[in-house]
Amino acid sequence: MTTTSLAQAPVLIEMPPIDWAASAPLWIVFTGACVSVLLEAFLPRHQRWPVQVLATGLTLVAALVALAGYALSGPGPVLTFGTALAVDGPSLFLWGTLIVLAIPSLLLLADRSVEPGGVFVASAAERAAARNGGGGSGPGGPPEHVDRSYGAPDETPTMQTEPFPFVLFALGGMMAFVAANDLLTMFIALEVLSLPLYLLCGLARRRRLLSQEAAVKYFLLGAFASAFFLYGIALVYGYAGSVSLREISEAAAGTLASDTLLFAGLALLLVGLLFKGSVAPFHTWTPDVYQGAPTPVTAFMAACTKVAAFGAIARVLHVAFGSTVWEWRGVLWVVAVVSMVVGAVLGLTQTDVKRMIAYSSIAHAGFLMLGAMALTPDGIAGLMFYLVAYGFTTVAVFGVISLVRGPDGEAGHLSQWAGLAKRSPLVAGIMTFLLLALAGIPLTSGFTAKFAVFSAALADGMAPLVVIALVASAVAAFFYLRVVVLMYFSEPAEDGPTVVVPGAFTTVAITLGTLATLVLGILPTPVLDWAASGTFAG
Repeated sequence: MTTTSLAQAPVLIEMPPIDWAASAPLWIVFTGACVSVLLEAFLPRHQRWPVQVLATGLTLVAALVALAGYALSGPGPVLTFGTALAVDGPSLFLWGTLIVLAIPSLLLLADRSVEPGGVFVASAAERAAARNGGGGSGPGGPPEHVDRSYGAPDETPTMQTEPFPFVLFALGGMMAFVAANDLLTMFIALEVLSLPLYLLCGLARRRRLLSQEAAVKYFLLGAFASAFFLYGIALVYGYAGSVSLREISEAAAGTLASDTLLFAGLALLLVGLLFKGSVAPFHTWTPDVYQGAPTPVTAFMAACTKVAAFGAIARVLHVAFGSTVWEWRGVLWVVAVVSMVVGAVLGLTQTDVKRMIAYSSIAHAGFLMLGAMALTPDGIAGLMFYLVAYGFTTVAVFGVISLVRGPDGEAGHLSQWAGLAKRSPLVAGIMTFLLLALAGIPLTSGFTAKFAVFSAALADGMAPLVVIALVASAVAAFFYLRVVVLMYFSEPAEDGPTVVVPGAFTTVAITLGTLATLVLGILPTPVLDWAASGTFAG
């Protein structure tokens, strides 16, 4: 009788190859996020804010230094973490853009002078006050728009410090999103960047109900968009037998199988991606979330999420579906036109300044689609430059918005901006310059960005779309100029506007955004050259 030994040979698991130097900015950000969580868990409450601000700032600086050191070494495209991430020219450029834009966003988030105690509620469990004046902590409390100080009456209001690790996790997710070389990694990165943003939107100190409503809308619609994206992955995998972008491209170019699964999958993938980019008709969350979220969170989302979304859109279209451009370009033409028209026309009807900027972002998303669809080096360079220019301008715009106050907090209604130039000529002048940049006036980064994208689209055979984009830009310029007219040619109301003297953090953030808007409009060549220095690898 023979016996069979139960002992089995050990199973060797081979680690995927990892290029630590190439991926250093990414793992530095995620490591910083994990350290920030530990600080939040173990530090006494009164020590958390300064330590978290310092730790988050050092993380961003370290990631930027690592990125600069690697980029200056002149490496070629690298596939790392197996083949899950592609560290190529566009990845490095987008990583640098995200980190640089995160720095002024962090400064706005950390400021405690514009809003005493900071923009975030001191306790995430604090209930929103009822609209009829009921307090958040019981009947008879302060109305929703009134600030509530926590602790002793003579203490400075405290601020929730969980947003700092949230920002780092969201930033790490965005960086992985734009470098993902397969759809499964892209989906995981999408969730990593989205979940912290859902939470950040609901933590406003003032107008708690509006903030929580924004968070719920963003979460529910984001969950639907993620489901579309995941279903699209399943269909594309059914067609190509792989989730790798390069293998999908090879299958699309060389198989005799029916293309139904491929294009159905692409359509569902684009729903998820266009949702994140605030591209109409998948834009419905944008005005409500921009208005309800704390203004620094809105600045972070408007700048960095736009970069992440269009970086991923461009990678998917260029690497996986470049060989089928004639099949999908017509559909995306329609999407771009809808986004430009919706953003420009509905922006005219807005009376809230944050909702107006939200519709502006929808129109800009339509312009960005031109760069994403132009499968040329000039198209890539124009798209990348546009993302940098728009990001800096948007962060500065929301920084200025946070300074202009009415009797119940931020001056949301446009009527409250009347006569601002008489109360604060400097703030009105900065806001005017930034609005002109969004409109695309020469000597601003907005003009250079639009010129780069439109010229690339024109060279790639999209002349009708460029004409529509120019008309939409002219229409959108009207609601920017309406704010300028209100600030300079209207009398201020008795109860406003007032301008808060910003602290150092907000001052630096607005200054960085304004200077970048000016410099990129006058001397854009170095950034354009860097944007054009690499192509997508797969």
